[in-house]
Formats: sequence, structure tokens, C-alpha cells
Amino acid sequence: MTQNIPFPSLNTPAVLLDLNQLETNIEAIQRAANEAGVKLRPHIKIHSCAEIAKMQIKAGACGIEVGPVEEAEAMAEGGLDDIVVAHPFYGEHKLEILKRLLQKPENKITLVADMIEQAKGYSKVGRAVGRKVPVLLKIDTGVDRYGVLPGEPTLNLAKKLKQLPFIELIGIYTHESGANYSKGIDVAAFEVASIACEMAKMLRGEGIELDVVSVGSSPTYYESCRLFKDGKFTEINEIHPGGRVIGDIVYMMMGGNTREACALTVLTSVLSTSHTNHVVIDAGFKTFGCESMIAQRDKPGFFWNGKPSWGSIQGRK
Repeated sequence: MTQNIPFPSLNTPAVLLDLNQLETNIEAIQRAANEAGVKLRPHIKIHSCAEIAKMQIKAGACGIEVGPVEEAEAMAEGGLDDIVVAHPFYGEHKLEILKRLLQKPENKITLVADMIEQAKGYSKVGRAVGRKVPVLLKIDTGVDRYGVLPGEPTLNLAKKLKQLPFIELIGIYTHESGANYSKGIDVAAFEVASIACEMAKMLRGEGIELDVVSVGSSPTYYESCRLFKDGKFTEINEIHPGGRVIGDIVYMMMGGNTREACALTVLTSVLSTSHTNHVVIDAGFKTFGCESMIAQRDKPGFFWNGKPSWGSIQGRK
């Protein structure tokens, strides 16, 4: 079954969500996690839809993951109650959102931190509502975004987190991204898993208990599951892919998913054929997103008439 989800204006393109393919993706992703012996916690940033998240939970996911804390509030209002907030945050307005979430006993909210200042804010809210706040320590695996560097910086921050009242350090969190993929999907999965396991062993060696050791991304997902299934990296017990449930043309060009697995397409209209070498459609930068896929410029077919690719046209080889 393919469902049309139109944009507000009738003059704009329509998003087509193939529900059959979506369900196939959900089942395949869950099956891989089950066979690998790890918990699946999908990041819902791509669909941001409580109903799709519930489909993932029903299939066997242990909970969900969001980016900003505002998204956690929206998902909680949509009926989800086991949520990891992957983006560390600071500021009174965001802490007020956290306070509202924690005031509801049914909500299990786990936060991520890579600085003690963030965790102090979490602790303040925990004290106000009278409950401990579970925290994952974010480790930078070469992404150069969020995360404390592996080694001594990780250990030092973990020790500081353990000393804060109303904070419960329950694990570590890593993520593969573009900086890791340049060496190949298999290498990225192996290297990040290696860092996560090394840090888990180091912290446990210092007497710091960890319930969660989490890795994952959409492009590396099946490769990571294969490694775990083969008995490697047994310290890792949770994995958190995001866009794979929908599929992505950028991931496809990196080998992360097949074109057939993409559940979302955009239906557009041809507005002009006044030129012999191109047509004009009613969709552009704001419809297809800001990723020009420039990192894939060496792939065959990336350039057409000297212009870079921004997507893939159905039916074009």
C-alpha cells in the first residue's frame, strides 16, 4: 500500500510513503538486531512520527531515540515513554522541557552529556522533581561534533558525572558519521565499535558500572550487526540507526541501503519543457534537502551536463 501525504499547498509536490516497504524495512532492521543479540533503539529523526515509532516498538525495539529535547516532549505526548535524547543540551528553557517530562513518572528519559556543565543542569532538574536522571556519556569517535575524546578525557568526565547528585551514569554512547565513512562502511563500523569497547573496558576497570554501550548509524547498521553476530565486541548491547527505516539515496551511494529499500519518494510535476536538454519541475532545494551528495562526486552518473546530482529519478538507470 502506498500512501500519498500531500504538502499543504496543492501546487507543491507530494510525498509518497510506501507502507509495505516501510514495514519490510522495520522487520529487517529488527531481525538483524535480534540475530546480533543487541537491543535496537531507532533514532526517529527522519520520520519524526509517533505512529511509525510505535510500529518500530511493536516490532521489538526497546525504545526510541530523538535529537533535541523538544522532540522528546512531542514523542512523549504521542505515547512513547522510553526515550534517549541524543543531543546534549543546556539552557533554562530546555531544562524546563526536561522538568515537564520527568514530572510524569511513566516517562523514562535518558540524556546524553559530553560536558559537566550540561550534567549539572540535568542534576538540578532531577533534584527539583525528586528523581535521578539516567545519563549516557557521549564519546567522539572522529565525527568531530558532540562527544568527549576517548581515553583520559572520557575517564575524567565519567568520574565527575559519578559525583553529581541526582545523576545516574548508566553507559556510553557513540555514533558513526561522515568522517568515519571515508574509509569504507566496514572499516567505520569496526573502528567505532573498537573505540566503544575499549572505553567500556577502561571505565569498568575503574569500577564504573555500565548498563548501556551504544553504537550505530544507518550506513553501518548491517555491518555492525554482522560483527556482533560473529561474536565480536560483546561489550556492545545497543544499536541506534536512524534513516535506514526510510532509506536514503545518499546512504545508497555509500552502500548503506539499496534503492529498492527507499520507502519515501517525491512526486513532482513537469512545469516546462522549453529546452531540449532539460525540464523544469515543481520541486527544488527546499523539497529535496540541502545534501548535494557532493561527497559522491566520483561515482558514475553523479554529474549530468556538468551539474551535480541532488537525488535519483525513478525509472532512470
